Amino acid sequence: MSRYIHLAKKLRLAKRGRQTRWAPYWTSLKKYGKSKKVHPGRHTKVKRHWRRTKTKA
Repeated sequence: MSRYIHLAKKLRLAKRGRQTRWAPYWTSLKKYGKSKKVHPGRHTKVKRHWRRTKTKA
């Protein structure tokens, strides 16, 4: 195993980490209105978990 991660790989992994976060809470308010309660995780484009689906970074 290498001693350090190259910068390019680190940047790719950071991008993947940002893609899997939940959307901001106000996006569901904007899309559905105040009365409908929807989880902000439904608005993220990429759904990935570190154990379930691997990346090719």
